[in-house]
Amino acid sequence: MTTENLLSLKDDMVAFIEGHGLQRLPGYVTEDIPSIVWEGESNPDAWKDFVEMAKHVGAPFVTFSEMALEREELDALIEEAGEMNFPDEEATELVEAQWLRKYAGNLGYIQLGFVYQGLVFLHETTTEWYERYQALLEDIESFQDIVIDDVHGADDEDE
Repeated sequence: MTTENLLSLKDDMVAFIEGHGLQRLPGYVTEDIPSIVWEGESNPDAWKDFVEMAKHVGAPFVTFSEMALEREELDALIEEAGEMNFPDEEATELVEAQWLRKYAGNLGYIQLGFVYQGLVFLHETTTEWYERYQALLEDIESFQDIVIDDVHGADDEDE
C-alpha cells in the first residue's frame, strides 16, 4: 500500500465485512497455524474479494487483527539499536529505528482471516514502513541471539 496509515482502510473493511453480514472475530492467526495467504498485492481492493470469498464459502466470521506502531515499543527498539551499535550513532539499525518515529501511532498492518474446510485463509495489508519495522525487529533479535549464544558459549568454555 502507498498509504502511511491504514486507519481509513480499517474503517472501510469493518463496514464492508459487516455489510456482508459477517461477524468480526478479534484475533491474530500466528505463523505456526497452517494457512493460505491470499495473493493480490497488485489489486488494492483484493481484500474485498477476500471478504466476498469468505461469505461465498459460508464462513460465519472473519478474524480481524491490526497492528499499530506504539511509541513505547519504538522507544525500546531505538534503545536496543543504540546499545547494539554503541558508540556508532550512524549505524544503520539506529538510523532506521529513528526514521520510524514519524510513524508512531499509525496503523501499519491488518490481517483478515477465515476458516474453510480445516484451512485458514489469510489476507494481509501492510505499509512499507511497517515491513521495514518488522525487518528491523528481526535483525535486532537475530543480533541478540548471536550475542546470547556467544556469551553462553564463552561460559561453557570456562567450565
